[in-house]
Amino acid sequence: MATENYQRLTQMDNSFLVYEDAQPSGAMHVASTQIHEAAPLRMRDGSIDIERIEEFVVSRLDRIPRYRQRLARTPIEGHPVWIDDSSFNIRFHVRHSRLPHPGSDRQLKRMVGRIFSQRLDREKPLWELWVIEGLEGDRIAVVSKVHHCMVDGVSGSELISTLLTSEPHEKPEPPARWSPRPAPQRSELAAGEVARVATAPFQLGAAVSRLWRDEEGARHDLAERMQATARMLGDAGGATPVPFNRPIGPHRRIDWMPMSLESIKQVRRNAGGTVNDIVLATAAGAIGSYLSRDRGLDLDGVRFRVMAPVSVRTTEQRGTLGNRVSAWTVDLPIAEPDPLVRLEIIRQETADLKESKQALGAETLTQVTEWTGSGILSLGARLAAMGTPFNSVITNVPGPRVPLYLLDSRLLEIHPHVPLMGTMGLGIGLFSYDGSLSWGYSADWDLVPDLHQLILATQSAFDDLCRAAS
Repeated sequence: MATENYQRLTQMDNSFLVYEDAQPSGAMHVASTQIHEAAPLRMRDGSIDIERIEEFVVSRLDRIPRYRQRLARTPIEGHPVWIDDSSFNIRFHVRHSRLPHPGSDRQLKRMVGRIFSQRLDREKPLWELWVIEGLEGDRIAVVSKVHHCMVDGVSGSELISTLLTSEPHEKPEPPARWSPRPAPQRSELAAGEVARVATAPFQLGAAVSRLWRDEEGARHDLAERMQATARMLGDAGGATPVPFNRPIGPHRRIDWMPMSLESIKQVRRNAGGTVNDIVLATAAGAIGSYLSRDRGLDLDGVRFRVMAPVSVRTTEQRGTLGNRVSAWTVDLPIAEPDPLVRLEIIRQETADLKESKQALGAETLTQVTEWTGSGILSLGARLAAMGTPFNSVITNVPGPRVPLYLLDSRLLEIHPHVPLMGTMGLGIGLFSYDGSLSWGYSADWDLVPDLHQLILATQSAFDDLCRAAS
């Protein structure tokens, strides 16, 4: 529900707040590390002009209204809503740090891990930008943190394109005038809740009427959703815990590796499959090698399952924040030694998932929570804190294909970081930008102390697939 001065979070968006509350050791924000040219942002004394960067960000905020909104709660259900932050201050959100010069990529990753580990302040708009100078090669890093209740992968990609520009600009545009709307009164929020509860039976009746008249194929749509949900629930669970599937702590390790998109497309031309199939097949080879060689795990009988988010964002929903995402659960053939056989297994599995419409089933369960309220979410969050039904998450988000700029500083690289939860001590995010695909690894500090070995295993697994495909 949206009014003139507040907007109710969907149950899917709210779920990330509920999950965060249920696990004190986990923070549910997504992040990225953006590497920029440093020279265009320097002042005469050689330091980075942080005030100019702040002015630039402010000039873009009229395109992202959510960045000046904070959370409030309704008085009866305690459901979160977005309201304008009357005390918004850009200096709270744009932060400045420095590496000891010349800072290496390894030192940067350590700092990003510390920044990523810190929770966002629920009393403020749920985002931060950390500008980090001192990086070798005359570069700076910008770490962006946004709570998952605000964005999914696709809207996060659109957010980057909105915050940056496709052409260099020496000076920021004059900011649009902004005046915060008055915060809603408790009585207004309570009236909105009562109205929502009162209209729910009529909405249900309209849905039943539409089903009875079979408007726009409603019966077929319902039957298809029920079948997809049944298939998804029938295949839930069954993942074999591996060494990093233990309760997570509060600290994170971060690592990343860029890869040429053209080399991935060459494998696709030679061996078939989609870019996502090749990503999953590469991940299967890397994780299998890492677990068997570096962790000494016998892979016989291990069922390694990953959750792969799938966007259900429509054309009309592009450019809006919030979560419009469902999921596949994919078994990775980590014990298969032949890279082409791994790819063929993945191709067949993803084809079957498309046929079975598993993502539609997951989306249907998510929509059910809009009717049942937060009770099921809270129960699910408590269960997730005890253990997740998959070993890891692998999310692949297409990003901008053209260069982007922070003022007149070109964005050189961008690396994604995904949150962890429950007993999932490893997450993998992939993000494409300007001809490159970055593998971003997030891991629990204690459960995966040798994270860089997984980076090396990923490169090795992809090299094996390239040789086999050619």
